[in-house]
Amino acid sequence: MNRRNFLRVAGATGALVAVSPSSINGALYANDGSLYQTYERVQLVDAGGKPLQASLLKKEINYVFNYPYASTPSILLDLNQETAKNVELKSEDGISYIWKSGVGTNRAIVAYSAICSHQLAHPTPNDSFLQYVPKDKKTMAYKEGGVMVCSSHLSSFDVKSGCKNLSGPAGQPLASIVLEIAQDDTIWAVAVLGPDKFHDYFKAFKPEFKLFYGGKREAKELVKTSAITVPLNEYTKEIIQY
Repeated sequence: MNRRNFLRVAGATGALVAVSPSSINGALYANDGSLYQTYERVQLVDAGGKPLQASLLKKEINYVFNYPYASTPSILLDLNQETAKNVELKSEDGISYIWKSGVGTNRAIVAYSAICSHQLAHPTPNDSFLQYVPKDKKTMAYKEGGVMVCSSHLSSFDVKSGCKNLSGPAGQPLASIVLEIAQDDTIWAVAVLGPDKFHDYFKAFKPEFKLFYGGKREAKELVKTSAITVPLNEYTKEIIQY
């Protein structure tokens, strides 16, 4: 496995230890401020159920998959450029954590929770206010493209550096979906790094859950085995971007 998103955890002796994502169970609030939650290890597949290949991802295209819950959208990207390494990020309540890097060739493949950390805007089958804006495109939210943008209130996030907040009212980064790339080039989601908004999300969108998933109980089911992953323009009817 290609496991780039290792955490450094302070042990009882004060020594720093490298921990594989798949070996951690449950929530981790480490002494060094790391914030990490493992979920089911899930393979990303296309609409026909065929496993995605990391090397075949289209560059700078928003791919959407639901993880770790049936209703929580995430965005997968091949940025076609190197990502930063060992980026220190901070939640809105002051907890620090380390985003190690992307995965794959040049560490260019990343995934993030697509629930905005400001007021929970997210892609739905009807519309999407949140998406990555390619480097050659413009956005009102930031001085240049190559960023994740929430057009609901014009927050922007640096996808090359753990989706740290760059502009707008969002007070913290988007949570990162920890990925692994297997030797056969398949892509797996294994965990969530950073402060997520899942609890607030489940409280806020009960009518939406009934419309798209059958109810809140179904919406909160953990994704197991595989997650269908499609381009954003196939997932939603309308992409709203300013």
